[in-house]
Amino acid sequence: MTDNSANPAPLGLLGFGMTTILLNLHNVGFFGIGTMILAMGIFYGGIAQVLAGLLEFKKGNTFGMTAFTSYGMFWLSLVAIFVMKEFGLWSTAPTDLAMASYLFMWGLLTLFLFIGTLKNNKVLQAVFGSLVILFWLLALGDFTGIAIIKIIAGYVGIICGLLAFYLAVAEVLNEVYKKELLPIWAPKA
Repeated sequence: MTDNSANPAPLGLLGFGMTTILLNLHNVGFFGIGTMILAMGIFYGGIAQVLAGLLEFKKGNTFGMTAFTSYGMFWLSLVAIFVMKEFGLWSTAPTDLAMASYLFMWGLLTLFLFIGTLKNNKVLQAVFGSLVILFWLLALGDFTGIAIIKIIAGYVGIICGLLAFYLAVAEVLNEVYKKELLPIWAPKA
């Protein structure tokens, strides 16, 4: 039985990539956290990635299902962390140590998923490799309180998001044109 369903990966990669770019433009100081980033975190970074993960499940892609669903939930939980205090659901924001622990654990998950990319294309490897660095720099920034580390992390995050965006566009255009318009450096079969 042939699976003729669409590839959900570009949707998940765009949700991840665009939201990551926007949050990290904040991290480098271009603008504050506001409704634009929070809305992107809920709808495109969160819900769209969870949907992509569920569609990857339907296609039998455990890696895609795990990655997209997990990072969709990351975005939803991050937005919740930002706004729950504002809604009176918690009286205090998480401590810097708590945020460092949260980000460290996401980096650890990403490291293990990065190992899973080693049998995939080079662009996906670069997305996950840069994401490990991003999470751990953000964790280190929260742990130490050194502001420049967060700014450096922001630039790493912009690169990570751009790589994900590129991969999504490459997958769409390469499929539409039935040839490799944009290289992703896939492993030889």
